[in-house]
Amino acid sequence: MPAPTFDSNQFWSDADNHLIRYSGGGDFVRRVIVKAQGSLMIDSEGNEIIDWTSGQMSSMLGHGNQEIVQVVNDSMSTLDHLFSGFISKPVVEASKFLSSLLPSKLTKVQFLNTGAESNECALRMAKLYTGKHEIVSFSSSWHGMTQAAAAATYSAGRKGYGPNSPGQFVLPTPNPHRSRFRNADGSYDWEAELNFGFELIDCQSTGNLAAAIVEPILSSGGVIELPHGYMQALKAHCEKRGMLLIIDEAQTGVGRTGDMFAFEHEGVVPDILTLSKTLGCGLPVAATITSAEIEQNVFEKGFLFYTTHVSDPLCAAVALKAMEIVTRDQLHLRARKLGKIVKDGLLELQKKYKCIGEVRGRGLLLGVEIISGPDSTESAQVLGAAISDRCMDLGLSMNIVRLAHMGGVFRIAPPLTISEELVEKALDLMDEAFRTTKGTTW
Repeated sequence: MPAPTFDSNQFWSDADNHLIRYSGGGDFVRRVIVKAQGSLMIDSEGNEIIDWTSGQMSSMLGHGNQEIVQVVNDSMSTLDHLFSGFISKPVVEASKFLSSLLPSKLTKVQFLNTGAESNECALRMAKLYTGKHEIVSFSSSWHGMTQAAAAATYSAGRKGYGPNSPGQFVLPTPNPHRSRFRNADGSYDWEAELNFGFELIDCQSTGNLAAAIVEPILSSGGVIELPHGYMQALKAHCEKRGMLLIIDEAQTGVGRTGDMFAFEHEGVVPDILTLSKTLGCGLPVAATITSAEIEQNVFEKGFLFYTTHVSDPLCAAVALKAMEIVTRDQLHLRARKLGKIVKDGLLELQKKYKCIGEVRGRGLLLGVEIISGPDSTESAQVLGAAISDRCMDLGLSMNIVRLAHMGGVFRIAPPLTISEELVEKALDLMDEAFRTTKGTTW
């Protein structure tokens, strides 16, 4: 009997009639993915598509990794979910393994589900520990869509939802190409910018600064790397004011940037670290990690962050296996190697296409900023969307960030397990997409 045909019209009719659209005004991608394996996806028409973004930056080991599949199967048949007051062997083993990868200060772990949830937990902990409530984050930040995390998110989604959590302050995102802070020779003066930012915060603060929460590479903010020395200076500002430093490594953690954790690049140890996307390989797993001293302090004060799926054994087992695979196969070093190949390829494209304003990032988290020509009637965001659509037509799934203060920025974050052959093919497809899209050169 022949396989039933896929009724695309009926599918999209049902989707349009019954699904809430949640992407801030954008529609769903009009492709139906029916299978994903490794670094490839297959749509309902049988087309192969290279996943250049690891799903939502999460499938770090590729789709359908057999070791992860085995862990899920074993956990579903033996120990999947428990009452939140129970602690299971996978939770203890995963927390111990995670602690072994981190500086000796970071030993206490709480396993949760999403990045927003882990940030919510971290912010709640910081407020209880300090007895204060004011939070500082970057002007292009993204920390999640729950209450405190959304209040610390400035890149999008702030209008129309009523009051945010009180005591929210913003630091200028340290973007060397768009900052007004310049040395006499025209070079970027990030130190003056950071100091000025805190001068303004000090003017507004009621004396209740609790924490700063930052990404070491702002992903949704346009793949912006912090300048060398910035994190050290930020930590000093926090310590001067009795604030905690929370580093959000949802997208940079567990090997993606070429180090196990991106904060290692600058040698700054956070007071609280949050992980999510890369920890779960596509499953909803997140973690909040802090020191024994902070944990003891908030425990004595009655710290409460009790959720339905906190410390779920299945999720912890997946996180443990993911970390074991990354360390066993030295995938953070592979991210360095492949990242150089990808970045070199992108820089070659930049020589050919004037619409590529900058290539930036580290390891396998890279950004390609799109700019429009001086005489163009279309914005960089529109041009970027056209290039993205053309990539999809050719079989390459791209992700473009559209921010009001800059052009479209492609985020490139393939699985750490992607083959060099697929990397080269993806770069070729990008070349073809740029070549055949109007407005990429002038």
